Amino acid sequence: MSTESKVRAVTTTRLKQMKEQGEKISMLTSYDYTMASIADGAGIDIILVGDSAANVMAGHKTTLPITLDQMIYHSSSVVRGVERAFVVCDMPFGTYQGDPQTALHSAVRIMKESGADGVKLEGGEEILDSVKRILTAGIPVMAHLGLTPQSIHKFGGYGLRAKEEAEAEKLIHDAKLLEEAGCFALVLEKIPAALAKRVSEALTIPTIGIGAGADTDGQVLVIHDMLGMNKGFSPKFLRRYANLHDVMTEAIEHYVADVKSCDFPNENEQY
Repeated sequence: MSTESKVRAVTTTRLKQMKEQGEKISMLTSYDYTMASIADGAGIDIILVGDSAANVMAGHKTTLPITLDQMIYHSSSVVRGVERAFVVCDMPFGTYQGDPQTALHSAVRIMKESGADGVKLEGGEEILDSVKRILTAGIPVMAHLGLTPQSIHKFGGYGLRAKEEAEAEKLIHDAKLLEEAGCFALVLEKIPAALAKRVSEALTIPTIGIGAGADTDGQVLVIHDMLGMNKGFSPKFLRRYANLHDVMTEAIEHYVADVKSCDFPNENEQY
C-alpha cells in the first residue's frame, strides 16, 4: 500500500532560505512512528530515515545488510508520524551504485511506497550519473561526502576522512559537482572542521555536519546516540542530551521486581 505524500512546513526551498538567512538546520534520524512523532513535535527540521537502522534497530555491525524493502518499511512508519519536518530516506547499499536506471527505480519505489520527501545517496563523482537520473524524475536528492559508511570496507574503518590535501580537494570537487547536478543539501561526515567550513562557504546549498565542526549549515546525529540509549558508541563529536539507557534499565528492573513481588497489578490496575 502506498503512503500519500503531503507538503510539509519544511521544504527544500525553506532549507535553502535557512542557509541564506544564517539559521542553523537541525536533523536527527528516526526509524519508527513513535520516535519520529516525538522528534517532529519537538521542532526538528529534517528527519533522516538512515540506513543506520541496520545498526541500531537490527544489530548489524555495518549499514550494508539493510534492504530496500526494509528502508521503505522504516520510512513509511516515520512518515505517518510526521507533520512538519522534511523526511529523507537513505538509499541502501547496492540500490544506486551499479547503474542510473536501477538508482531511479529504487528512488521511485521509496517515494511512492513510503511517502518520503527525498532520498540520500553516498558518494561523489562516481555516482553522479545516478544522482542526475534520479533528479530528472523530480525527486529531491541529499548528497553525502566524507566518511561514507556504505564504503566502510574500502576505507578500512571509521576514521577521520579528507585529512590529506588530495582527498580534501576531491571532496570539494565532488561537492561542487553534486550542487551543480541539483542536490538540495549535502551531509559532511567526519572531516576536519576547517575543510567543512570551506565547503559550506563554497556552496549555495545547505551543508549538514556530523563530526564536521560548527561551521556547517546544520547538524545531524543518530537519535539513539544523542538520547544515550547506546552506551557502546562514544565518538568525539557525540553529545548525549539524555541517559535513556539507565532510565530505561531502572524502569524495567522496577517492573520486573513489582511483577515478582505481586505488587503489579494492584487493585486499581485491574477490572
